[in-house]
Amino acid sequence: MTTVVAVRKGGQVTMAADSLVTFGDTRMSHNAEANQKIFTVEDAAGQSLFAVAGAAAHQLVLQHALAAQPREALQFGSKHEVFHTFTQLHPVLKDSFFMQTKEDEHEPYESSQFTMLLANPSGIYGIYSYREVFEFKQYWAIGSGRSFALGAMHAAYDNKSRSARDVAEAGIAAACEFDRNSALPADVLTLKLKVSK
Repeated sequence: MTTVVAVRKGGQVTMAADSLVTFGDTRMSHNAEANQKIFTVEDAAGQSLFAVAGAAAHQLVLQHALAAQPREALQFGSKHEVFHTFTQLHPVLKDSFFMQTKEDEHEPYESSQFTMLLANPSGIYGIYSYREVFEFKQYWAIGSGRSFALGAMHAAYDNKSRSARDVAEAGIAAACEFDRNSALPADVLTLKLKVSK
């Protein structure tokens, strides 16, 4: 698994991710491969940061699927735009990348099989397997270390001297300290928000 966090504070949005990859009982650290889990997408409004938790295949598939779309089709400026873009992307994932859509035969929708965070100048969005989209006002975390990260970010967020980057780094540090599937070093990227909230 992994840990990915995103924080919006003080006119900035920061995303951070650990660098450990696991295959069953095997751990592949940053020393074995440059495991960068955050990737950048040039979209209709500028630039967005993405990171995925779950199967290692998700990252390459999503990078290639998003890169193949016309830039103007990649609209991530609101919860509804994110939902629409990923609904349009779902058939591409099935037809071109052979995504298996079945999780449980009693589920009401086909699954896109991923959990991801998206951060850009409009904010932070969590996107889940049935294309559920949540917009987070302060911070969020995904992956196996998310509980530790959320606790640390909750404790750090209201400290006025802490920036978005500081809060994100506190979350990743806690996850890497206590979650066996997360490890440092962390990648940390920051963008300027359009509107400070």
